Amino acid sequence: MRLGSGTFAACCVVIQVLGVALFLRGFFPAPVRSSSRTEHQAEPPAPEPSAGDRSNWTKLPPPLFRKVVIMLIDGLRDDFVFGSKGVKFMPYTTYLVEKGASHSFVAEAKLPTVTMPRIKALMTGSLPGFIDVVRNLNSPALVEDNVITQAKAAGKRIIFYGDETWVKLFPKHFVEYDGTTSFFVSDYTEVDDNVTRHLDKVLKRGDWDVLILHYLGLDHIGHVSGPSSPLIGHKLREMDSILMKIHTSLLSEERETLVPNLLVLCGDHGMSEAGGHGASSVEELNTALILISSAFERKPGDIRRPKHVQQTDLAATLAIGLGLPIPGNSVGSLLFPTVEGRPVREQLRFLHLNAVQLSKLLQENVPSYTKEPGFEQFKMSERLHGNWIRLYLEENNSEVLFNLGAKVRRQYLEALRTLSLSLSRQVAQYDIYSMLVGTVMVLEVLVLLLISIPQALSSKAELEVPLWSPVFSLLFYLVFLVLSALHVIVCTSAESSCYFCGLSWLTAGGVMALISALLCAVVSALAKVFADGRLLRKNPAHPKARWSELDVLILLGTLGHVLSLGASSFVEEEHQTWYFLINTLCLALCHELYRNCFLRDDCEPQPCSHVEQGLVSSEPALSDGNIHCNVSEPHRVSKSPTSLDTLRGYEKWMVLASPWVILTCCRLLRSLNQTGVQWAHRPDLGHWLTSSDHKAELSVLAALSLLMIFVLVQRRCSLTSKVAMALGLLGVYCYRAAIGNVLFPWQRDSKDISKGVIEARFVHVFVLGILFTGTKDLLKSQVIAADFTIKTVGLWEIYSGLVLLAALLFRPHNLPVLVLSLLIQTLMTKFIWKPLRHDAAEITIMHYWFGQAFFYFQGNSNNIATVDVSAGFVGLDTYMEVPAAFLTAFATFAGPVLWASHLVSFLSTETHRKP
Repeated sequence: MRLGSGTFAACCVVIQVLGVALFLRGFFPAPVRSSSRTEHQAEPPAPEPSAGDRSNWTKLPPPLFRKVVIMLIDGLRDDFVFGSKGVKFMPYTTYLVEKGASHSFVAEAKLPTVTMPRIKALMTGSLPGFIDVVRNLNSPALVEDNVITQAKAAGKRIIFYGDETWVKLFPKHFVEYDGTTSFFVSDYTEVDDNVTRHLDKVLKRGDWDVLILHYLGLDHIGHVSGPSSPLIGHKLREMDSILMKIHTSLLSEERETLVPNLLVLCGDHGMSEAGGHGASSVEELNTALILISSAFERKPGDIRRPKHVQQTDLAATLAIGLGLPIPGNSVGSLLFPTVEGRPVREQLRFLHLNAVQLSKLLQENVPSYTKEPGFEQFKMSERLHGNWIRLYLEENNSEVLFNLGAKVRRQYLEALRTLSLSLSRQVAQYDIYSMLVGTVMVLEVLVLLLISIPQALSSKAELEVPLWSPVFSLLFYLVFLVLSALHVIVCTSAESSCYFCGLSWLTAGGVMALISALLCAVVSALAKVFADGRLLRKNPAHPKARWSELDVLILLGTLGHVLSLGASSFVEEEHQTWYFLINTLCLALCHELYRNCFLRDDCEPQPCSHVEQGLVSSEPALSDGNIHCNVSEPHRVSKSPTSLDTLRGYEKWMVLASPWVILTCCRLLRSLNQTGVQWAHRPDLGHWLTSSDHKAELSVLAALSLLMIFVLVQRRCSLTSKVAMALGLLGVYCYRAAIGNVLFPWQRDSKDISKGVIEARFVHVFVLGILFTGTKDLLKSQVIAADFTIKTVGLWEIYSGLVLLAALLFRPHNLPVLVLSLLIQTLMTKFIWKPLRHDAAEITIMHYWFGQAFFYFQGNSNNIATVDVSAGFVGLDTYMEVPAAFLTAFATFAGPVLWASHLVSFLSTETHRKP
């Protein structure tokens, strides 16, 4: 069966998409959900367990607190409160933690550590999935059972001020609200002032039951300046004064009503050492959680150290405190210190309600729930609880009743801990079978594509797929039967839920048939390749063309990187793979360059002129009549004889030194930014430069980097673009000086800090001007088809405009990354690619490798915490979604984008130079 290259490629893409979708469905399993409770209708509470006598406690307990105030500080790391910064900048909070009526905890958040999923976790008690990272940009209304919905249904009046994400998640739930934009990270003062300005009035009013305040300023400072910024201390001091105001108001109100209120101070997530969040470092996961109420009596000398709990525990605790049902999807357990001052019967009632809710959730999501130790512990606790109720109703106040009550309490707490752990583990459990099926589909298509490349690149551009041969049919049916049998065995013996097993038998059979057909096609293609002896042939148009060592390295390196993505540790440390590949590539280029200059293919010393001609022009070198090596094979490594002796000294030594200079640059860049997971916490040159003690050194480095950028970029620009580039780079330094990152020579300190909006917009104007000039030249070249120079200049000016934009968005300590990227591109172009005359495929893959490496040289990694959100607001004084998203994406992927644009410019130039 013959297929055209386009049809074959389209089929491969479709199958790849299906395989990747199936793999992702197994890698990100559906979270645990309760089907017994809807948004508008709740089940009646479980009655108190009894043994023989019927209990009269069948309703929900009354609220423990009259009013609840939730003060959520975005990015509140635990050490900001419980560490040295808390002692220094939050004295009132520290007093409450150490001596006041409070319970303090270190609440551990789960991935992803971004705002919207964390709000869901706090209010629902469930563990959000990674899809919520995308929803964080535009939060839809929350339909899960949650504390806010339960409070509204119970007639509670809720007021909210702060991050507008709450308004999107809970529309029509607040009797009064004022939302603020959370993505405009350059603002860390007005965004909090808009919350605080309502406090004086609302605290004097008595027409509310729940008050929620979400402060964003601390998180914004982290994004812009990092956790070591002096601004952090000022913001913590501001938050401490606001907490004191709220607590004082609640205490004065309690003196009149004699009913306790509750003040909750918490964070949604932490903050990494770089100032971001979204990943799994300890600094991002651990947040402060303090419950403050006059009901929490503390005896003199009672030292309460912060206990480690789960962030999801707050939802169950708030529900109990407000007298509401615990959200049905909650996997958290009650924070017992909040009720330990209540009578024993009430304590056991609260623990029983929580245990019943968790056990029901376990039954609905785990098929083999009866084998779970937490469920067995719950049943034992319930029986002991019933015995205690019987003794209690008999009015037995003996020591036996007290000891049994303590035992039941311990049993319940252990059952809650085990049930919560089992449910959390269920959310993080991979669907291995679905992942395996998807991986097999992807790998089969990948192998088939690699085998079919020579046929697809031939003049006919057709592929012969032997679908109807007898051997193919026999192998197909055999593989299909084996896979079907395995499918039945796996699905009938699986103890946990499996997405692929949940598909209909017709759909699963179709997938099995597809996998069988792909496997047979791969086997047939491999047999044909080995039979024809074309495995080592690089291009079917040249029968004698062979794969060089560089070609083999590029192929093996690309395949090795693809295979490495199958292990999570390699994904976390992917930068190490790219660093290794580009270093190996430099050594391979050095070997090829030296061999071409000094040796023939048979390793005999041979002078040659290849490099010289490559430096002068890209036309094929003429063969010397005295040389007996074959120069007619265009894909051999030694393409033509060369001679270094005829080169000028500068050119000769630059050719020989270029690979080593590139290696040195790459090694320097590795020391600039630590990235990944395992070694990200280690100090690097970037941390040293960004500290306040080394601002002068950073200023000098930034100025020199901007000067080098101009020198490396301007050589092929028009005069107008050169002037715009110079003024734009000057504007970049002015912008960084305006926001306090660097200093002018006459400036001793950075007291006059602004947002730098005018300076940034000044640079944006020059970026747009250079891009417009380049685009105009490109359009002009389409009209004047014979003038290739205009097109070449146009492409380079577009590239120059992108370089200027990157210089504006990069933080000052990252400007050397941009400089060394330009330097490596220049060296590779003049002294490696042109002299060795690599083909377009090799140059393209080299650009791709270096682009990926420079993505990590910037300090990026495969977790969200390394995304520099502040880059999206350079030059903006209000939140505008499209420009902010574009600038953030460009700043993050500037390395790959600049190398890709350089590739387009280089290939276009070399194509037009060829005769």
